[in-house]
Amino acid sequence: MADPKGFLKVTERELPKRRPVPVRIMDFKEVYEQGDPAQLRRQAGRCMDCGIPFCHQGCPLGNLIPEWNDLMYRGEGRAAVERLHATNNFPEFTGRLCPAPCESACVLGINQPAVTIKQVEVSIIDQAFGSGWVQPQPPGRLTGKTVAVVGSGPAGLAAAQQLTRAGHTVAVFERDDRIGGLLRYGIPDFKMEKKHLEQRLAQMTAEGTRFRAGMNIGVDITWDQLRERYDAVVVATGAMVPRDLPIPGRDLPGVHFAMEYLVQSNRRVAGDEVFDQISAEGKHVVVLGGGDTGADCIGTAHRQGALSVTNLAIGKQPGQARPEHQPWPMHPTVFEVQSAHEEGGHREYLVSTVEFVANDSGELRAIRVAETEYLDGRRVPKAGTEREIPADLVLLALGFTGPESQELDEQLELAVTDRGNLDRDAAYATASPGVFVAGDAGRGQSLIVWAIAEGRAAAAAVDRYLEGETSLPSPIPANARAFAV
Repeated sequence: MADPKGFLKVTERELPKRRPVPVRIMDFKEVYEQGDPAQLRRQAGRCMDCGIPFCHQGCPLGNLIPEWNDLMYRGEGRAAVERLHATNNFPEFTGRLCPAPCESACVLGINQPAVTIKQVEVSIIDQAFGSGWVQPQPPGRLTGKTVAVVGSGPAGLAAAQQLTRAGHTVAVFERDDRIGGLLRYGIPDFKMEKKHLEQRLAQMTAEGTRFRAGMNIGVDITWDQLRERYDAVVVATGAMVPRDLPIPGRDLPGVHFAMEYLVQSNRRVAGDEVFDQISAEGKHVVVLGGGDTGADCIGTAHRQGALSVTNLAIGKQPGQARPEHQPWPMHPTVFEVQSAHEEGGHREYLVSTVEFVANDSGELRAIRVAETEYLDGRRVPKAGTEREIPADLVLLALGFTGPESQELDEQLELAVTDRGNLDRDAAYATASPGVFVAGDAGRGQSLIVWAIAEGRAAAAAVDRYLEGETSLPSPIPANARAFAV
């Protein structure tokens, strides 16, 4: 136990300061200032090393949280990162991007603010990279077997790193011009600067993983051809089909899916020239959808110089406290103020969008909305409550409906579930021999920790398929499923 009286002496939850809003909206650098080592040590010391550490169950990766909290408190950073890497390939990603269901399950959180698990995690890995402790781990022998991983998001990268370290020759295929999936194109740099992705890719390259960017499987190479060339294939293409809003005016210029907007911003920040970029500069921006993607759009619009930013959600505003139907240790739905929300704008709930309204020139000028009412369990616009909100740019951040599966269905005859995901069994295997599915492509849109956990578990399944047995860990124990989102 880090400090037997730590949770009694330090009862407050401390996080690093965020850079001042007027400063940070001038660039796309991460919003947090450098953490104070003394503060981090105090927070790690609050961990109680519980007899039953529910934080383990809260995390799909089964992270050994009390162990590395203890090591962080004792100043043993090198040992801490070893325990961190024992269950998580990419703590520098999860420490920045995960909503931390582990903290919701923290036993201390029953009557005090939870331990700052996520901040301790990212501090450990940043110290490790800064100190040169993160080194390539190439395999001791090669099996002679080959694996193609399609998709280079967190699930694909986790599967690739595990399989490479098991001795297989792994090639990661990505249709975009750079490796990283949503980590590269989708997540704004103010949430995670791309240097963190680059340093991990450099480690993977040194270990032997091969990366093939700009290759659209199904078009440049058919899925059948890929299956013939490799002993196994892991499909980790994500769930990238956006949910649309088919109402009058949807085809007006100025109405865009959120990912169109965010990807272009990522490219511009990376130094690319983006022709006809969707920009919020000098515009009244309306973001539809109250989730993480919506918040990413809000933060990006502020940095581009929007005149105003309005965020609309169709449902009710979550409460400030944990609801009764989501008791500890479940991950609750509560009202959240992300860094982007601090930067300005206006948030409204129970608002249904009825129509996108054009001006005389056929350009978007407003959206017509109404109050949301619940009828027979459905959310519908309430008659007589219509009003208009000025809008030059509308961004649809309404979630995703599943993977792009048409070519997979036509070329590999992979089945799709009723929820639109690629069908697979409990071992991540599809009906096509040697083809496995990991991450959002199989489970639907989910958390980054689930993507990494599924990538690790699918890697173990592939290794067993190729070798008859495996020594690779397979996370996602049954008890983790009960508490993770």
